[in-house]
Amino acid sequence: MAKRDYYEVLGVSKSASDDEIKKAYRKLAIKYHPDKNPGDKTAEEKFKEATEAYEVLNDKQKRARYDQFGHAGVGGNAGNPFGGGNPFGQNGNFNFNGQSFHFDFGGGAPGGLDDILGDLFGFGGGARRRRAMRGQDFETQVIIDFKEAVFGTTREISAPESGKKLKVKIPAGIDDGMAVRLAGKGGAAPKDGEPGDLYVRVRVKPDKVLTREGNIILSEAVISMADAALGCELDVDTVDGKVTMKVPAGTQSGTPFRLSGHGVPMRADGDRGPHIVTIIVETPKNLSKRQKELLEEFRDPKNKKRGFWG
Repeated sequence: MAKRDYYEVLGVSKSASDDEIKKAYRKLAIKYHPDKNPGDKTAEEKFKEATEAYEVLNDKQKRARYDQFGHAGVGGNAGNPFGGGNPFGQNGNFNFNGQSFHFDFGGGAPGGLDDILGDLFGFGGGARRRRAMRGQDFETQVIIDFKEAVFGTTREISAPESGKKLKVKIPAGIDDGMAVRLAGKGGAAPKDGEPGDLYVRVRVKPDKVLTREGNIILSEAVISMADAALGCELDVDTVDGKVTMKVPAGTQSGTPFRLSGHGVPMRADGDRGPHIVTIIVETPKNLSKRQKELLEEFRDPKNKKRGFWG
């Protein structure tokens, strides 16, 4: 189902002020909050939808990108950390806001926490008994570069108990804090049981120029007042190398430009998100006498017919 327009979700106009957006969200949040509507799935979805809209429209840069590019300008599942489906996955593996966690609820008696969660999330009371027959789960960590996270890579690690070397395939599009699960590579199996799993936590080193927001890559480009007024061409650093981008005449500081297909792969279909470049117009500090005279002419309303560039 296509997402609704964020302004429509909050019931405000596209020219709404920050205060109007906050008031509109507050009203909807109070009305649809899950604590006030226990068990009401419709209210829960409306609350998530309103929260997602507010997270974008309350951020000046995200709002500017949304106004220009729509939903494609603000990344993946903002405001929806589960992204659909069972949030606990199988055997208590839980993904939240890009962070993968593993919960062992212990043996316990029937009807305990493991069985309760099984009833709620569909991995059944038998999970408690199966986990009692498994080896211990372990976790280790690898550090990769920003570009490796975008395109994927392979790392060699040491198994926790054997000292054996294992190759870990890190998928394209993985984000900082996510974990890769190596089934059966954890603790040794108990009698009549199965071995535990090994979770490889991925830490991504920040890039000096590029940042990431879901499947979108973000950067800034600084240009002069003259280039902003007259237009220019820029060589932009992307994960794919240099890309030439045209900046049209009259570009204002803070304007975002979209480079399609130069972002992070979306694991669902393999397509890549955009790289969005925000233009920053640099104000000169040390002006010559002639430059000051030109700026004064541009500012003086008596000379407005003449124009800035002569």
